[in-house]
Amino acid sequence: MKPRVGQSLASTVDSTTVIVIRWPDEDLAVTCGGIEMVLKGAAGEPKRTPDPSQMDGTQLGKRYADDVIGIELLCTKAGQGTLAVGGVALPLKDARALPASD
Repeated sequence: MKPRVGQSLASTVDSTTVIVIRWPDEDLAVTCGGIEMVLKGAAGEPKRTPDPSQMDGTQLGKRYADDVIGIELLCTKAGQGTLAVGGVALPLKDARALPASD
């Protein structure tokens, strides 16, 4: 799947939804709970059984990114599933330090 920047993806195993902030040119399979995410509003997607090893959860308002792959997702609705690409969990993006104001 190759979503466009600004599109929403939804999990088929829990309540997790994300917005695509950055996406590389290639097709990638983003998973949540070990099951591939779908475009939000995709009809007919049944709830699926998640992979128990992929259930560390997501946090509302946090960005998940991998600079090597070139992907960044913003969590708009938290859930129990882990966001991953190629079976590797996407790490939380670190906040940038603000400049000191001495």
